[in-house]
Amino acid sequence: MKKIIIFLLCIIGTVGCSCTNDKASDAVEKYLNDYKGLSDNVLSDIDEIVEKENLEIVQENSYKEVLKRQYRDLLYTIENESYDGDTADVTVRITVYDLYQAEKTASKYLNDNQDRFLTNGIYDSAKYLDYKLDRMKDITDTISYNIVFKTIKVDGKWQVEQPGEIVLQKIHGIYNYEED
Repeated sequence: MKKIIIFLLCIIGTVGCSCTNDKASDAVEKYLNDYKGLSDNVLSDIDEIVEKENLEIVQENSYKEVLKRQYRDLLYTIENESYDGDTADVTVRITVYDLYQAEKTASKYLNDNQDRFLTNGIYDSAKYLDYKLDRMKDITDTISYNIVFKTIKVDGKWQVEQPGEIVLQKIHGIYNYEED
């Protein structure tokens, strides 16, 4: 599921921001507001990614709702921007649901209660996925990160460069901060 979320953000990130931006931070705001506003591109990418998963219809809908909620409720504040010619770094403080913690809690519950995820004595991954998606939908705990977005000026317009994997994991709330 983490790879899907990262891939989704990669697709959206390649689109960047082609609107007129006087400041690098305008491009970053547009980039993040596309998520918050669930732009057509974001919704289309969510549908495309979720459809590629081997999920039941109910699970697909739950997964879409988890992603939509994460994006819609994302909070951010532009902290700083520093320019070097046609490149700039924009530091943003984001707050997202801690989906990493939800996944970790679900995994621990699976390990401690394996009998709850059996069908006719055989492990049923669909039962576990339902349980994990419910934990992800219900989570209210948030986590905040400082992220530096790289931007570049192309044809007089600031664009967000494709963020790296760790940045994408932080945006999605799936970053394993326990390894830091």
